[in-house]
Amino acid sequence: MTTTGIPQPPPGKLVLLRHGETEWSLSGRHTGLTDLPLTENGEMAARATAPLLASRDFALVLTSPLQRARRTAELAGLTGAQVDENLLEWDYGGYEGRTTEEIRAELGYDWNVFHQGVVPGDTPGETVEDVAARARKVIDRALPALAEGDVALAGHGHCLRILASVWLRQEPRFGAQLDLHAGSVSVLGHKHEDPAIVTWNRSPRL
Repeated sequence: MTTTGIPQPPPGKLVLLRHGETEWSLSGRHTGLTDLPLTENGEMAARATAPLLASRDFALVLTSPLQRARRTAELAGLTGAQVDENLLEWDYGGYEGRTTEEIRAELGYDWNVFHQGVVPGDTPGETVEDVAARARKVIDRALPALAEGDVALAGHGHCLRILASVWLRQEPRFGAQLDLHAGSVSVLGHKHEDPAIVTWNRSPRL
C-alpha cells in the first residue's frame, strides 16, 4: 500500500512469448486448435529468444497445451512450465485453416476476426469476449506469483494480444492494434499504479 492508500502493484512482470513459426503461420492461415509443430525456422527463432529471457527470475511459467507453444518454451530455456488450457489460441470455428484473403473473398467485405468474429465449423468457435474471459483467468492465476517474480506465458498471437488488452484495461478488440510476430517476446508491467507495456514485439536477431 502506498502513502496515498492506492495498492502498490506487484514487482513482477508478465513476459509473453509467442510461439515460433509454423507452416500455417507462415502462409497466413488461421491456426486455432490445430496442433501443428514448429518449422525449422520456428525452432531456430525459439532458441534465439533464450538470451532475451535468461536474466529474468521466473516465479511461474505457463504454456498453452499445444505443441507449438510448449516447444517454443522449451527451446527458449523456460523450465518447469505448467500447462494452462486458458492459454489456448482463439477457436476460429469454420475459419480454422483459412486465410483472411480467402474469407474476405467469400464474404465480399473486409472481414476482420476482431470485429466480425467467426462462424461455427468442426468446433463451435469463440467470440473475442470468450477469449478475453480466458485471458482474465490466466492473469488472475499469475497475479500471486507476480509478487515473487516474473511470470512467463508461452502462447499464441491472437490470445496474447487479447490478454495484453485485458491487462491494459482496454476492450478486447484493442488487440487488433497490437502487432505480434511469431517468436517474439513482449513484457507487461506497470507505470506507477497503471498497467503498462514495458516492451512489445521484440524479436531476436538471427
